[in-house]
Amino acid sequence: MMSVLSGLLAVGLVVGLSAGSALAGEPTDNTGAGQSATQALDSLEVKGRAPKTGYKRTQFGKAWADVDRNGCDTRNDILNRDLTDVKHKVRTHDCVVESGQLHDPYTGKDIAFKKGWKTSTAVQIDHVVALSDAWQKGAQKLSQTKRTELANDPYNLLAVQGKANQKKSDGDAATWLPSNKSFRCEYVARQIGVKHKYSLWITQAEKEAISKVLSSCPTQTVPDYTGVKDSTVEKTTESEQTEQTQTEQQTEQSAEQAQQNQQTTQAPAPEPAPAPAPAPQPAPQQDVYYQNCTAARAAGAAPIYQGQPGYRSQLDRDHDGVACE
Repeated sequence: MMSVLSGLLAVGLVVGLSAGSALAGEPTDNTGAGQSATQALDSLEVKGRAPKTGYKRTQFGKAWADVDRNGCDTRNDILNRDLTDVKHKVRTHDCVVESGQLHDPYTGKDIAFKKGWKTSTAVQIDHVVALSDAWQKGAQKLSQTKRTELANDPYNLLAVQGKANQKKSDGDAATWLPSNKSFRCEYVARQIGVKHKYSLWITQAEKEAISKVLSSCPTQTVPDYTGVKDSTVEKTTESEQTEQTQTEQQTEQSAEQAQQNQQTTQAPAPEPAPAPAPAPQPAPQQDVYYQNCTAARAAGAAPIYQGQPGYRSQLDRDHDGVACE
């Protein structure tokens, strides 16, 4: 009898260890990384957008907080991660990025970054899932600590072209997608991962837009936690689309070059009804005024990039074009 009991106990221990090992090997970041993006999308709750009432940037903690306590703010962490040929400001322990090169995933263009009052805004840090969008789709129910984590989570952050970031604003996939079509599959898959991790829901329109993108890349998986630099995805079903995108970009560049050449070789002639060039910012927005950064953060406006309403040099202490960082 004793030998039988001993045998059963040994089997139980082996089974227990096997189960424990299996659990230990599972992903712990809760993004769903590695699984089919389409299946992960189907696991997200579909609901209507909640009111934006109560939303402020401060609901997600201090902008670019040093959440990982590595001595470097989140903005510079992401610049260090996503830029190449990085040069740092002296005596900042390789934290503050002075210059570098960005291959922008949103446009496919290469951008030279140089820290400065008029140049820093060329590269901005985008929340893949915008904070305002997150607020209206479940983040209101998260704790302040969890929202701060979301706002500073490297998985939800990308260094991108400033103009593309401004154009996206707080849009979801139903209202904005990167112009670089070869990045769209990874982009929406990462949005799925972020919403999966923080238990955020999606709207029906958003789900339909994401499904349409993923239909061109059925093997797309939810990106892993560090896979942010390599935007390569399986393109067996996208090769024609990618080729078309490259052709469109080349045509666009050729047209721009031809227009520039024409402007330099021909004297400007009066035209019958010239369309006025759009102003970069509407005039009424210039009336926005924040007495200090505390007021800007309370209004949910921080950080404020140069050219945005409320920006003024007095709020930009390091004169890098980003106030109230």
